[in-house]
Amino acid sequence: MLQSRVTVEANSLPEKVSPHHIEQTTKWKDFLALIKIGIVNSNFITTFTGIWLALHFNSLGFIENLDKVFLATLGSTLIIAGSCSLNNLIDRDIDPIMERTKGRPTVKGTFSGPFVLTIGISFITLGTIALAISSLIAAGIGLLGVFTYVYLYTMWTKRKYTINTVVGSISGAIPPLIGWAAVDPDLHFVAWALFLIMFIWQPPHFFALAMKRCEEYRAAGIPMLPVVRGFAVTKKHMIGWVACLLPLPFLMTSLGIPFLILATLLNVGWLTLGIWGYRLNDDIKWAKLMFVYSLNYLTILFVAMVVVTVG
Repeated sequence: MLQSRVTVEANSLPEKVSPHHIEQTTKWKDFLALIKIGIVNSNFITTFTGIWLALHFNSLGFIENLDKVFLATLGSTLIIAGSCSLNNLIDRDIDPIMERTKGRPTVKGTFSGPFVLTIGISFITLGTIALAISSLIAAGIGLLGVFTYVYLYTMWTKRKYTINTVVGSISGAIPPLIGWAAVDPDLHFVAWALFLIMFIWQPPHFFALAMKRCEEYRAAGIPMLPVVRGFAVTKKHMIGWVACLLPLPFLMTSLGIPFLILATLLNVGWLTLGIWGYRLNDDIKWAKLMFVYSLNYLTILFVAMVVVTVG
């Protein structure tokens, strides 16, 4: 019922953005856009943190295990790039409608459908092989991430249910598990704490983006939470998710008191920003602040995990 309402509203809005307004790029830049290099880079950080902490908790040397480090980072990078390529291929019908995605190479026709499909499957296959050499568990977790992102999120829930963001968060939380499993297939509970942090971090991050791009999602017929339930409900959900982050640093006390304090301050700061947002009359401004904070939050937190375990 909600999905049909969103679709009807979408039909009343302009269909596609004129190709004349699309920025001209090189083929290399288009290729990087195809594999979503921004997502690849950000997931590299979380994968590497998983690898680093697995080495730390198992008292293993970094140099002595460079083969596993290389295979895990290469494998995760390839499967993420391949999955993002398939996402672009699947979303060719809705991407022209949104300002944020209208310049994607699959929209402009820079790369053909068969080429993108070949790139996606090839990268996923090669990435899985690389992960399997380091650990079969790592390869299995990687494939679970691919299945969740490509099928459960992109092909199914994204276009039908507001829970799509939560489903997509499963795949986004898997990279640190891949990195850890490449070194230690038994998966220490700290590995699962990393998974929980990544999983809970994503809904408020992407809900903030969805608020900023609400009308674009509405035009494309994507039932994001702000489109279907409105900003007031979305803000409550965001604050609820951020509040769920508060106890997680206490699952990682083995990283030391300085990290515990830093992580707690970051969590309290984010929650305070969210609650303070109710005093603003500008929901979009609040969403932008929450979005920027979420980016800095993740970077600082994961870099800190590495820093406190150096030496």
